[in-house]
Parts: sequence; structure tokens; C-alpha cells
Amino acid sequence: MTSFRRRKFHYSAPVTSLIQIVSDVLTIFSGLYLTRLLFDEKFMYQDLNRVLASIIAFQMIGSFTDFYRSWRGVRLSYELKIVIKSWILTILMTFGFLSILNAEYENFVIFSVWFLTVYLGLVVSRVIIRLVIGYLRNKGYNTRNVAIMGAMPVGLKLAESLRDAQWMGFNVLGVYDDSETTLDTTIPKRGGFEQLIIDAKLGKIDRVYIALPMTQEKIIRDVVEELADSTCTVVLIPDIFMFDLLHSRTEEIDGVPVVSLVDTPMIGMNKLIKRLEDIILSVAILTFISPIFILIAILVKVTSPGPIIFKQQRYGIDGRGIAVWKFRSMAVMENGDDVIQAKKGDSRITPLGSFLRKTSLDELPQFINVLEGSMSIVGPRPHAIAHNELYRKMISGYMLRHKMKPGITGWAQINGWRGETNTLDKMQKRVDFDLDYIHNWSLSLDLKIICLSIFKGFVNKSAY
Repeated sequence: MTSFRRRKFHYSAPVTSLIQIVSDVLTIFSGLYLTRLLFDEKFMYQDLNRVLASIIAFQMIGSFTDFYRSWRGVRLSYELKIVIKSWILTILMTFGFLSILNAEYENFVIFSVWFLTVYLGLVVSRVIIRLVIGYLRNKGYNTRNVAIMGAMPVGLKLAESLRDAQWMGFNVLGVYDDSETTLDTTIPKRGGFEQLIIDAKLGKIDRVYIALPMTQEKIIRDVVEELADSTCTVVLIPDIFMFDLLHSRTEEIDGVPVVSLVDTPMIGMNKLIKRLEDIILSVAILTFISPIFILIAILVKVTSPGPIIFKQQRYGIDGRGIAVWKFRSMAVMENGDDVIQAKKGDSRITPLGSFLRKTSLDELPQFINVLEGSMSIVGPRPHAIAHNELYRKMISGYMLRHKMKPGITGWAQINGWRGETNTLDKMQKRVDFDLDYIHNWSLSLDLKIICLSIFKGFVNKSAY
């Protein structure tokens, strides 16, 4: 009787989504209500407007990020990262919208506590939902029998991951493969492809993961056609891991599934978060450095003939041309096809320019580039166009560093790869760190780089 109930008891992704929505709404509302109680204040009519505005914003963001769905098979850390990003963005949107309506915030501390309360509440609620669902799955509810077709390493790794994470509710039956090779895994081998088809048609398998190379297209096609006579779900693991992927993702174009092998992380909410980060920080920094900015401009003008600002052409995101602003540090204005990189003791550099370059003060005008949108505070440093054209022929993947906006500081710079690149190896190292940054971009990584740049990114013995 127990086993019959467990087979029949299924909750779908929409039910899970409904639980998530109700939990989030209650968390946002109760967060402000409890905060008012904490400060011994009454929940006011205006508070209801703030809560409703934030709930609407949170739901709108959720429609873009798709965090109201089943997270089966996805790491908890990734789910929490998406939810927390959405809440931070919600607060910014809510405060911005209410500011336009001239809504007053009589106590900033209360709303800061509300933000943190909901922040923690969202984390706790999502963890609890995961634990409850995981508990039910461990007890045998809502489980799926899974089979791996093919013995590719990526398929075996998936099988082991599903087996070890019981909370996902996947019961790994084994691997089906026609080859006679011994599997380098503890996952059992259940037979060949014919046996897979038989077991699927008998209803023993709920989901099949196909892990075969693209060269075996005919076998894949034949098996999928046979599995169409069963009720199991068939999932293809693309044989794309031979490539050096840069933010690979799947999408659908007019009903046709496609997989991007090389892409930018700056899509959707990531793009919006990065832009908000740049605007907020650049405005704050420009306000703070304005006296220094004015002083340097005066000194540049009175110590050597020429303009204060030097605009040099660089490649921006996707290789589009941009004009990067700097305080002029040289007696010449080189901006053509043949740009000679500055070296130690370079006679073109003015005395003031030498100090500005060593301390990176010559790059302060680039915060204007950031504000107008052609650059970011953090990103791969822009190189002269002549250098781009040279190194793109010599270093594989060099142009992929342009999948993000160029930055005033970057991951390569704080790791010591700044200044003259007089050998190919030095440029290779810089590119390696740039691509590593793009692979692993996050808001927290940006903030880490900004903090480290204060101590080790701007003043550098390699900057001439």
C-alpha cells in the first residue's frame, strides 16, 4: 500500500512554483511588519504601498530570471544567488520608483533592516523548501528512474552526481552501452542499447540521458525513434565539451533549440546589475575625486603644451570602436595604426605624466567613459587597436576578451599583469586572466577586484 501511494504521489513544477511564490510574498510582507514591531512602531498605510511595489517588482524580475520553477538538479547556491540578486534589484527599483513619486523615507534604518530581514528570509525559506522536498524524495516520493545511454565521461559523471544527490529524487538504474569496455565508475552496466529500449517500453525507466558522441548520430536517431514508443523522457547531453566554452547556454529560436558555445555573461539581469553597479559607483567616485580631478587638469595644462584630455581609440564590447579618455601624460598624441607601447624611461612621457601613469591617476577620466556606458569599472583592460590586431593573430581566443566592456581595472591587473607587455608570454598571461574573469564573473568578484585595486591594482612598478 505504501509503495502504491509513493508511485502515485506526484507534485509538478507548477505546485513547487506556487509554494515559492506564496513563500516570497509572505517573506516580503512579514519582513517589514516584523521590522516595525522590532522598532516598536506601527505598520503604516504607506508601508503597504512599499510592500506591494516590491512584490510587483520581485515578480516582474522573476518572470525574466525564471526563478519560479523546479530547481531539481540545480545547486542550491545557484538558486540562492539568483533569488538574492533579484531581491537587491527589487529594492533598487522600488526605492527608485517611490522616489519618483516623492515618497518619503522617514527612517532609513528601518528600511535597511527590512532589506536584510527579507534577504535572510528568502534564503531560509528556499532552504526549507529544498529540505522538505529533499526529505520527501529521500522517502521515495516523486522519484524518477534514470538511465544513461552511452559511456562518455560526461555521462558517467552525471550519473554519479545524480546518485550522490538523493534529494534530487533521481534513482540511477545504470549505464546502457553496446561497447565491451569496462566502465571507470561504480555505476552498474545494465546492458546494451537494445536492453535500454526494452526496459523503457516496460515502464522501468522515467528518463534517459543520451551521452554519445556526435559521430554516432544514426544510433542516437534510431534509439530515440524506438523510445518514442515509451513514456520516458529523453534528454541529450550535447557532445560540445571538446570546445573551450565561454558561457555556453541553450536557447530556442522559433522553436529550434540551439546551443551557444561562446557567449557573454552580460545578458538579462546580469547586464542590468553590471550597469547599475557602474552607474552608482562611477557617480560616487566622480563626486569624491572631483577636487583631485580638477587639480590634475590644471597641472596638465600648465606643465606642458597640449590638450588636457587625450582620447585614444580602443575596442569596446564586441569589438566596437570607442574613445577612451585619459589625462594626457605624453608630449605626443599617438593614436594611429602604429602605437609604440610606453617603456621605462620613455622620453615621450612628461615629468607629471610619469607620476600620473605610475599611480594610474591618468585614467581617472575613464570614469566618465563608465558613466556614459562605453566602459565598466571592472573588465579586461582596453588595448590600442594596433596591439589588438597584432595579438589576435598570435594568441588563441584573444578577441574573446571583448565579450565584456573594457574596464578601468581588471582581474589581470590585480594579479600583477599590468604595464608593458614586451613578450608574447606576458600578453598571454593577461589574456588568460581576462578570460578567467569572464568565465567567473559575478558582482562579488567585481567588488573584490575594486577593493584589491585600491591596494595593488593602481600603483604598480610595471606601469610606465
